[in-house]
Amino acid sequence: MDQIVKEYTNGEVTIVWKPDLCIHIMHCWKELPEVFNPQKRPWINAQGASTEGIIKQVKRCPSGALSYYRNGKKDEDMEKENQIAAEVIQNGPLLVSGPVCVKRNGNEEGHSNGVAFCRCGKSKNQPYCDGSHIKNPFE
Repeated sequence: MDQIVKEYTNGEVTIVWKPDLCIHIMHCWKELPEVFNPQKRPWINAQGASTEGIIKQVKRCPSGALSYYRNGKKDEDMEKENQIAAEVIQNGPLLVSGPVCVKRNGNEEGHSNGVAFCRCGKSKNQPYCDGSHIKNPFE
């Protein structure tokens, strides 16, 4: 199954959105609605804020559904230090931040900001969390 990947640019930075990874924490549209507005199509307006404001907000995405690269510097941004951190969210996913490579179905998937892994076993997008733990509580 091919993962959907969409890109939105303001000329300086490109926002990369992978909807299959989104766990709907909503940091993006609650904290920077000028750029992220789920009521509009397209829902990402890369012209809505400064490049630095966009980068700061994208870095707050806990699932890795949002990432970015500076135009003309994609390889530099994607090859960050190999430093990761993991955090177990109570009754929720395992958040792994930092550059991560996940091998799934014989393919390698790179995530520059990190990912949220399912812990409840109910996600339809394994090994990633899709928010299923909200409807299927677990401890």
